Amino acid sequence: MSAEAADREAATSSRPCTPPQTCWFEFLLEESLLEKHLRKPCPDPAPVQLIVQFLEQASKPSVNEQNQVQPPPDNKRNRILKLLALKVAAHLKWDLDILEKSLSVPVLNMLLNELLCISKVPPGTKHVDMDLATLPPTTAMAILLYNRWAIRTIVQSSFPVKQVKPGPPQLSVMNQMQQEKELTENILKVLKEQAADSILVLEASLKLNKDLYVHTMRTLDLLAMEPGMVNGETENSTAGLKIKTAEMQCQVCYDLGAVYFQQGSTNLAVYENAREKFFRTKELIAEIGSLSLHCTIDEKRLAGYCQACDVLVPSSDSTSQQLTPYSQVHICLRSGNYQEVVEIFTEDNLTFSLPVQFRQSVLRELFQKAQLGNEALDEICFKICACNTVCDILEGRTISVQFNQLFLRPNKEKIDFLLEVCSRSINLEKASESLKGNMAAFLKNVCLGLEDLQYVFMISSHELFITLLKDEERKLLVDQMRKRSPRVNLCIKPVTSFYDIPASASVNIGQLEHQLILSVDPWRIRQILIELHGMTSERQFWTVSNKWEVPTVYSTVILGIKDNLTRDLVYILMAKGLHCSTVKLGQLLAATCRELPGPKESRRTAKDLWEVIVQICSVSSQHKRGNDGRVSLIKQRESTLGIMYRSELLSFIKKLREPLVLTIILSLFVKLHNVREDIVNDITAEHISIWPSSIPNLQSVDFEAVAITVKELVRYTLSINPNNHSWLIIQADIYFATNQYSAALHYYLQAGAVCSDFFNKAVPPDVYTDQVIKRMIKCCSLLNCHTQVAILCQFLREIDYKTAFKSLQEQNSHDAMDSYYDYIWDVTILEYLTYLHHKRGETDKRQIAQDYFDQTSNITFLFWKIKAIGQTELNASNPEEVLQLAAQRRKKKFLQAMAKLYF
Repeated sequence: MSAEAADREAATSSRPCTPPQTCWFEFLLEESLLEKHLRKPCPDPAPVQLIVQFLEQASKPSVNEQNQVQPPPDNKRNRILKLLALKVAAHLKWDLDILEKSLSVPVLNMLLNELLCISKVPPGTKHVDMDLATLPPTTAMAILLYNRWAIRTIVQSSFPVKQVKPGPPQLSVMNQMQQEKELTENILKVLKEQAADSILVLEASLKLNKDLYVHTMRTLDLLAMEPGMVNGETENSTAGLKIKTAEMQCQVCYDLGAVYFQQGSTNLAVYENAREKFFRTKELIAEIGSLSLHCTIDEKRLAGYCQACDVLVPSSDSTSQQLTPYSQVHICLRSGNYQEVVEIFTEDNLTFSLPVQFRQSVLRELFQKAQLGNEALDEICFKICACNTVCDILEGRTISVQFNQLFLRPNKEKIDFLLEVCSRSINLEKASESLKGNMAAFLKNVCLGLEDLQYVFMISSHELFITLLKDEERKLLVDQMRKRSPRVNLCIKPVTSFYDIPASASVNIGQLEHQLILSVDPWRIRQILIELHGMTSERQFWTVSNKWEVPTVYSTVILGIKDNLTRDLVYILMAKGLHCSTVKLGQLLAATCRELPGPKESRRTAKDLWEVIVQICSVSSQHKRGNDGRVSLIKQRESTLGIMYRSELLSFIKKLREPLVLTIILSLFVKLHNVREDIVNDITAEHISIWPSSIPNLQSVDFEAVAITVKELVRYTLSINPNNHSWLIIQADIYFATNQYSAALHYYLQAGAVCSDFFNKAVPPDVYTDQVIKRMIKCCSLLNCHTQVAILCQFLREIDYKTAFKSLQEQNSHDAMDSYYDYIWDVTILEYLTYLHHKRGETDKRQIAQDYFDQTSNITFLFWKIKAIGQTELNASNPEEVLQLAAQRRKKKFLQAMAKLYF
């Protein structure tokens, strides 16, 4: 053998190989293999996968000689497979949290029925008729496990389920999925029919005063060795894993509380039962302790349930308890004490204890009451909206459309209240610079949006405004206001002199400081600093210009230098060096903006800017040889190849205000984000075509940092102008790409709202492109809002009938369904809808659809119908402009209804 061949063989033999996965039938051939397999740190297949494989093989139907499908035979092989599945579940200590998370309803139903069978529960016997106290402990525990799972499954089925993204359509896979769906629905139907019995069984178990036992791998092996193992005719009643009474009762109380809470939506009195069970669960957890092996309760979820029960059914001694803000708000809403709600929301702006979604839901509820004619709530709605808006801007979120609507007609009272909320929502002594910056930006934007100079003066002269904004920022704001109106004359607090020194010395120092700012020669800068320090030793000359900025990672070290002259020199030289890089970047940005309208050949500056940004976002890499001889690539996150670091670039961008410049830089980062190979959903942006379509070395770019930067830039740009539809679409696309579909819909709708006067005008087609509409359709589909999907299909340039019809076939819809039919204007969809309800035998819904359809097919009927309810004629024989008007009116109403739902 040659030396090279020997080296190759040695390298191959030393290379670790992945062991082959153990097949299910191997466990039939070797009895001890299962326990060995489960003792591994990371067994492959995993325990839950083994349960699925064992039961799948045990339940396979057989085919007789006549080629007829027969039920699975009851033979030794299948009995052993079922026993193996039970032993794996016993290894998992029958933890329903683990089993429910990984096993489908049909598989878990089969597993627990096998447990009932082996635990001597006769098939077909009603559990409610059995006395748990007289049953063997393992039999009683099996019954409790099954009935706990039954009510937990009912509760879980009431929650919205995120649909799995379908792969390439394969007929066999689709048939299998459909069969499993139908089987699950059948099992759920039976469980719901038996729900009352399951609840009675679990309530009876709370009266037991003895410990229970559940089967272990050992007890199941004992059963397997005895002749009566199939029906469990012989069993040691105290064998198995001991479950203490308190642990059993704690789990049962929690599960009962959950099912009572779910039933409370249709029967408010049942909430009292839920409250009792949840608070009993808390008592038992305190008694058992948090180290219990067999009692696994999500204590955060339990706290949420208890808090909700406190609101829905407050106890008689609730006044003596310390109520949470959440409970206080609900009590105030029930009693109509809305001013106290405003107070609670204002105070919560300091603690952020109330969830954003809860704040929004309270505002929606009050809006609905106001729209029903309660005009007294208009002022409360504004105040709640103002509190929510201040909370949003402090936490870095964008300003809502509702606030802009309610602030269209500002008055002194609204300005006063807004300033009061802002002042009470920030503790200037403890607040971070980020919070202060967010509040300052908000106040500036409010000023720029006001036309009445009296109101501008109210804000600009307020103590909070003067405290948060530097003199230079206030001057800049005034300049902007003067450009808009030459009559603006705002009170500006005079800038006090920084130096308290004699006039003659002040003049000399001032002249030297001016030279220090202008000079770029290191030796001249050093000479000026020597002169300045010779005149006074008490000054910090690195603070002369507020444009001298150095990243915190450096400034912390530099400002720690004890020698004042060295400290000033190092800081100023570094700041000026960074400023030069910033100037270059600014020049490229300006040139790119200037050449935007030009032809492709004039986009050289765009390519130069692209290369600079790519270089900044690049990572330096090095190779390292490991102990096994393999060479691996190590990426160094902070690269020194660019003209500045990413953090410095972000700081530079956050000083920009011009919309076009921000749009260009955002467009560049969006394009850079989209060029990565593993991207699934592109983000859209304006001017995206001016950038190169590829990068020579994709591995050199830190795409994680790019994604973070895109999100950070969108957040910043929307803080500058929350009504820029292009930026709102980018934010929506980001949420869409990260599977946050409700949030994506919020921003898609907000983008449409801001450019259509809250949908009172048509949304421009360049905003609601087909791609945007299709993404809105997908969002609604994945949120199980299928009627909304069908309506949005009409918005496409070519109506997508296939998707619309498929969505209308879905019966598990989480939207208002038939109440949306008024927004359908396409006759074909209405015809299909009428046919669908007729086919299902849903006569009431069919009539609703038929009523709308009749409007499109009978002119005489329409004549009085229009007069009666003011609906526009949809008849296809009408002129095109009439049909377009009818469609536009329905589009407007539908989008406004969606906005109220998702804002």
